[in-house]
Amino acid sequence: MTLPRPSFALTVEPGPDTAHLRLTGELDYDTCAELTRRAGTCLAENPRLRELHLDCAHLTLCDSMGLSTLIQIHRNATAHQVRLHLDNAPPFLERLLAITGTRRLFAQVQVQDQSHQAQARGGQTDEPHDERPPVRKQFSSTPPHTPCL
Repeated sequence: MTLPRPSFALTVEPGPDTAHLRLTGELDYDTCAELTRRAGTCLAENPRLRELHLDCAHLTLCDSMGLSTLIQIHRNATAHQVRLHLDNAPPFLERLLAITGTRRLFAQVQVQDQSHQAQARGGQTDEPHDERPPVRKQFSSTPPHTPCL
C-alpha cells in the first residue's frame, strides 16, 4: 500500500531586480527538480536580477537531495551574479545548514521573533561560541613512540 505524499507547492513572484520563490511542503528527491527548474528560469529570463529569495517559512522537510538542490541553485545564482537568500528558514533547516557548514552560502533575512531564532540555534544564547566539539586529551602512562632510525 502506498501512502499519499504531502504536496509541494512553489509560487514565484518576479520583480525587476528581485524574485521571490515561496516553498511549501517537502523539498526532497521527488520535488527538487521543480525548484531547480523554476529558479533556473528566474535566473535565465531576467538579466537584471540581483536578488533571488527562497521563502522557506512553509517548508516541512529538506532531505540531502533538497540540500544538494539549494547548493546547486546557489552555484547557478553565483554564476549569474545574483545573491541567493534563504528567508524564514525553519529550525530544522537551520540545523541542517549548521551541521553541514553550508549556512554561510546563503544570505538570510533576520527573523524578528526571538523565540524562533533561539529555537533555530537549538536554544542557545546570542553569545559567541565555538561550534567545534571539545578536544579530549588522552593521557598514557607509556612514553610516546619514537621511530627507529
